[in-house]
Amino acid sequence: MLNLAILFGGLSSEHEISCISAASVLRNTDRGQYRVYPVGITRDGRWFLYGDADPDKIQDGSWERELSLAPAQLSPDRGIHGLTVLRGQGVEHIRLDCVFPVLHGFGGEDGTVQGLCTLAGIPFVGPGVSASANSMDKSLTKAIVARTGVRQATYYLALAPDFSRDPQGTAQAAADAVGSWPIFVKPCSSGSSVGVARANNLDELRAGLEEAFRWDSKVLAEEFIDGHEIEVAVLGNDSPTASVAGEIAPAQDFYTFDAKYRDESSKLYIPAHIPDAAMETVRENAVRIFTALGCKGLSRVDFFCTYQGDEIVFNEINTIPGFTSISMYPKLFAYAGIPFPELIDRLVALAMEEGAHG
Repeated sequence: MLNLAILFGGLSSEHEISCISAASVLRNTDRGQYRVYPVGITRDGRWFLYGDADPDKIQDGSWERELSLAPAQLSPDRGIHGLTVLRGQGVEHIRLDCVFPVLHGFGGEDGTVQGLCTLAGIPFVGPGVSASANSMDKSLTKAIVARTGVRQATYYLALAPDFSRDPQGTAQAAADAVGSWPIFVKPCSSGSSVGVARANNLDELRAGLEEAFRWDSKVLAEEFIDGHEIEVAVLGNDSPTASVAGEIAPAQDFYTFDAKYRDESSKLYIPAHIPDAAMETVRENAVRIFTALGCKGLSRVDFFCTYQGDEIVFNEINTIPGFTSISMYPKLFAYAGIPFPELIDRLVALAMEEGAHG
């Protein structure tokens, strides 16, 4: 039986989604194969081992008030190889075989917790330090993807110091570089559509940039792609495989935070409503991007398929995609005949395989 730590919560704006994802992972983890150690990270960065491991309380956030909490640390000391837990006046060490960081955004998807696990010598689910960092920062992702030949939206990289000095000039430079309206504005290192805005004119673009700079010091202004919103799940290490593509039909103007997690009128279609040739291209491109970024284990790679010409255009990659009951990543592999519990088994096995090489 493997000792598996599931990390959830965290410092980012996606804390709530991390808890919902972790609850789904816990519900689908085979307790006959794993001793599960849920470790919750509060919004202010405190770590606790949650002994009761109640998925419902993790999902609704009430786990933070439970009596079974014990302060815990993931130690970088390879002699400990796991958790240091404070219990009353005593200290307990729990050796871990694997860590599953169900953490989205800053402090979980950006290479930081991956670096901690690497120092500790503990295998972990998902890509390593550099792949996570490069995938989290959309401007770095775009620079790497540009080398693959995969088409991506025209974009302008705006920097906070430039915007502070000349907001109007920065907005105008972004509009000139992109060349057409509407323009989408995205913080480079946020997820779940946090800080994302659609601008139809220069005033809206300036306002969108101002809001996005609340979340990051680097912001992308991107060309609008008129097409199907497509997501592909990738699984594997050195020989990754891609699922069929799924399609999102958001109920709102674009796939906002609310549309993703609160508005149940958004539709998911598996497989996506795109031609066979486009389906083949999008799956090939997903693996190409996953490999170019050096990803391991899993990622969800997002694209557009244009309404005119069925052209595939890369959007972004998520190295720790959502694992909620309505998330596309587990749904895509369920469609392929890999149910959620088996998917968790495969992810842990891939982590152990990669950890053995490291």
